[in-house]
Amino acid sequence: MASDDILVDARGHRCPVPTLRLRRALEAAPAGARVRLLADDPLARIDVPHFAAQIGAQVLEQTDADGTLSFLVAPA
Repeated sequence: MASDDILVDARGHRCPVPTLRLRRALEAAPAGARVRLLADDPLARIDVPHFAAQIGAQVLEQTDADGTLSFLVAPA
Protein backbone atom coordinates (compact mmCIF):
# COMPACT_ATOMS: atom_id res chain seq x y z
CA MET A 1 0.00 0.00 0.00
CA ALA A 2 1.41 3.39 -0.98
CA SER A 3 1.90 5.91 1.80
CA ASP A 4 -0.77 8.25 0.43
CA ASP A 5 -3.36 5.48 0.10
CA ILE A 6 -6.31 5.74 2.48
CA LEU A 7 -7.35 2.52 4.23
CA VAL A 8 -11.04 1.90 4.91
CA ASP A 9 -11.62 -1.27 6.92
CA ALA A 10 -15.29 -2.22 6.61
CA ARG A 11 -14.90 -5.86 7.61
CA GLY A 12 -17.73 -7.05 9.80
CA HIS A 13 -20.27 -4.76 8.11
CA ARG A 14 -22.90 -5.75 5.59
CA CYS A 15 -23.67 -3.87 2.40
CA PRO A 16 -24.35 -1.06 1.87
CA VAL A 17 -22.06 0.03 4.75
CA PRO A 18 -18.75 -0.80 2.95
CA THR A 19 -19.86 1.15 -0.12
CA LEU A 20 -21.03 4.10 1.99
CA ARG A 21 -17.68 4.20 3.81
CA LEU A 22 -15.89 4.04 0.46
CA ARG A 23 -17.98 6.95 -0.82
CA ARG A 24 -17.08 9.09 2.23
CA ALA A 25 -13.39 8.28 1.90
CA LEU A 26 -13.34 9.08 -1.82
CA GLU A 27 -15.10 12.40 -1.23
CA ALA A 28 -12.54 13.35 1.45
CA ALA A 29 -9.48 12.04 -0.40
CA PRO A 30 -6.88 14.62 -1.40
CA ALA A 31 -5.86 14.87 -5.05
CA GLY A 32 -3.79 11.89 -6.13
CA ALA A 33 -4.78 9.67 -3.20
CA ARG A 34 -6.32 6.26 -3.67
CA VAL A 35 -8.60 4.38 -1.31
CA ARG A 36 -8.15 0.74 -0.28
CA LEU A 37 -11.38 -0.81 0.97
CA LEU A 38 -11.37 -4.04 2.97
CA ALA A 39 -14.69 -5.87 3.23
CA ASP A 40 -15.86 -9.37 4.06
CA ASP A 41 -19.44 -9.14 2.80
CA PRO A 42 -19.60 -11.19 -0.44
CA LEU A 43 -22.02 -8.64 -1.92
CA ALA A 44 -19.19 -6.08 -1.94
CA ARG A 45 -17.75 -8.05 -4.88
CA ILE A 46 -20.71 -6.76 -6.92
CA ASP A 47 -21.58 -3.51 -5.14
CA VAL A 48 -18.16 -1.84 -5.08
CA PRO A 49 -17.37 -2.10 -8.82
CA HIS A 50 -20.94 -1.03 -9.65
CA PHE A 51 -20.70 1.97 -7.32
CA ALA A 52 -17.28 2.95 -8.71
CA ALA A 53 -18.62 2.83 -12.28
CA GLN A 54 -21.61 4.99 -11.30
CA ILE A 55 -19.41 7.80 -9.97
CA GLY A 56 -16.64 7.47 -12.56
CA ALA A 57 -14.06 6.09 -10.11
CA GLN A 58 -11.72 3.32 -11.20
CA VAL A 59 -11.17 0.00 -9.42
CA LEU A 60 -7.43 -0.46 -9.94
CA GLU A 61 -7.16 -3.75 -8.09
CA GLN A 62 -9.53 -6.31 -6.61
CA THR A 63 -8.36 -9.31 -4.59
CA ASP A 64 -9.94 -11.94 -2.37
CA ALA A 65 -7.73 -13.53 0.28
CA ASP A 66 -9.08 -15.70 3.10
CA GLY A 67 -12.55 -14.19 2.83
CA THR A 68 -11.37 -10.58 2.84
CA LEU A 69 -12.08 -8.61 -0.29
CA SER A 70 -9.65 -5.79 -1.04
CA PHE A 71 -10.39 -3.03 -3.55
CA LEU A 72 -7.98 -0.28 -4.55
CA VAL A 73 -10.02 2.60 -5.93
CA ALA A 74 -8.92 5.82 -7.61
CA PRO A 75 -11.37 8.74 -7.34
CA ALA A 76 -12.96 10.20 -10.46
